[in-house]
Amino acid sequence: MRQGTTTFLKVAIVIMGMIVLALCTLWLPWLANDTAEMNPEFAYLRLPVLVGLNITAIPFFLALFQAWKLLKYIDSENAFSTRSVMSLGQIKNYAIAINVLYAIGMIVLVLQNALHPGIAIIGLVIIFATLVIAFFAAVLQELLKSALEIKAENDLTI
Repeated sequence: MRQGTTTFLKVAIVIMGMIVLALCTLWLPWLANDTAEMNPEFAYLRLPVLVGLNITAIPFFLALFQAWKLLKYIDSENAFSTRSVMSLGQIKNYAIAINVLYAIGMIVLVLQNALHPGIAIIGLVIIFATLVIAFFAAVLQELLKSALEIKAENDLTI
C-alpha cells in the first residue's frame, strides 16, 4: 500500500483523537453545567453523566491506538500478520465496550426518567456506529485469519 494512504489515515486518527479530547475536556463540562442550570431537577445527574461519557472515551482512545498500530503494520509490510489480527480483535472489543457503556448509560437515564429524546437519538446513533465498527472489524479479522492460513499453507507447499 502506498505511504500516502496510510499517512492520510494516521492524520485522520490524530484529528479524531484531538476532537474527542477537546470535547471531553472543554465542551462536555460546559454543557453539563449549562444543562444543570437549565434543568435543576436533573442537576444531580450532572457528575454521573459527565463521568460516564468520559469513561467511554477510554476505549475510544485505545481503539485509536490499535488503529494506529495497524497502520504501522501496513507501512512496514506486515499487514498479513498475527499482530494485525490481534489489533483488529482489540478494535472490535473496544467498539463493543463503547456499545455496552452507552447502552448501560441509556438504561440508567431511562430508570431515572431523564432520557431526553435528543439524547436518546444521539446515544442510539453512537450505539449503531460502534456496532457497525465492531462487525466490520470482526469481518476483517476473520478475512485476515483466512489469508494467514492460506499464506501458511502456501509457504509449506513451496
